[in-house]
Amino acid sequence: MTSPGAGALVGVGVGPGDPEHLTLKAVRELRAADRVFVPSTAASSATGGAGRAEAVVAEHVDEARLVRLGFAMTDAGGRDAKWDAAGAAIAEVVRGGGTAAFATLGDPALYSTFAYVVHTVRGLVPDVTVRTVPGITAMQDLAARTGALLAEGTDGLALVPWTAGEDRVRAALAAFETVVIYKGGRQLPRVLDVIRAAGRESEASVGTHLGQAGESVATARETDGPASYFSTVLVTPARDGAPRGGRIR
Repeated sequence: MTSPGAGALVGVGVGPGDPEHLTLKAVRELRAADRVFVPSTAASSATGGAGRAEAVVAEHVDEARLVRLGFAMTDAGGRDAKWDAAGAAIAEVVRGGGTAAFATLGDPALYSTFAYVVHTVRGLVPDVTVRTVPGITAMQDLAARTGALLAEGTDGLALVPWTAGEDRVRAALAAFETVVIYKGGRQLPRVLDVIRAAGRESEASVGTHLGQAGESVATARETDGPASYFSTVLVTPARDGAPRGGRIR
């Protein structure tokens, strides 16, 4: 099943949603690839519209070169079949020596479907070359939009998915100056309850659909009700006005 001339699979981080957040390297890799694969979910397919990563990439690459790959993000029973189909489509390109780019929201090394794609493609083309292009993350984007500092001096930063459980989030809020919570949009009221119980509501902000249509950036106190899966909660410490460099150790 191996091929002496196997090509490359490139995971390209395209940021949270703003097409202007693509790096120059990301644009170069996307334009140089023989095919650019973009994830599509049941929600985007049902409306006939582009997925979020595709909407970003389409601003920089000819749409005729884009190939949609269906993924079942919430259907555990259908995930394997979708991953197998995606891997087979990419393998067709790389097995013959071509370069396949896979566009992923945020960064390909952070909670990305790209990891599963790599596993599948390597099973079909073991000698494929894999490389990644880092992307701007939602926590960086939200920090920029709110004017927050993610960390300085001896600050610690914790990134916790809500799906890891409330205890993990509580522990992070108690132990780290800055806490970022992903994957909690649909249970946002409960997420905010946990933050309030930790006494950190005034330090929290919520960003949803960053860089996309329907974008929302608000403080925790201004936020009510559940939100999209594509939501980020950022909790940063109140800065005490220490003199310049006072927090450096």
